[in-house]
Amino acid sequence: MTIDWNSFTPWASLAGGVLIGLSAALFVLLNGRIAGISGILGGLLRPTPGDMDWRLAFVGGLVIAPVLYTVFVGPVHSQIDAGFGALVLGGLLVGVGTRYGSGCTSGHGVCGLSRLSPRSLVATLSFMAAGFVTVYVIRHGLGF
Repeated sequence: MTIDWNSFTPWASLAGGVLIGLSAALFVLLNGRIAGISGILGGLLRPTPGDMDWRLAFVGGLVIAPVLYTVFVGPVHSQIDAGFGALVLGGLLVGVGTRYGSGCTSGHGVCGLSRLSPRSLVATLSFMAAGFVTVYVIRHGLGF
């Protein structure tokens, strides 16, 4: 195993983690809501009167933030080594998984663990284990 030192960014990663944790904490303190993306997006698909504005603002911020970053900092080079079909299948599997798991990695892993939720601990360990097994099977079992 080798480390790609050009992609090794511990300080930027630490800053990003602090910002995510701070924003999740402020969101629950100021709004009394969990910053779980699947739940917020799911609420847009099942509209409740008086509950749409903050959900639209939250999702809008997720869409607008990368656009603003690109405008002010410049484009980020990204390389996706999967085809369109694999991306669609992966997205559908993640969507189904978040419904079965009653939440996503942001809801369970960031917000749930910080609230010491046993259910979120089990869900996060399951997410991580499934990821580890998937990478192992794809790299070592299938040879990709």
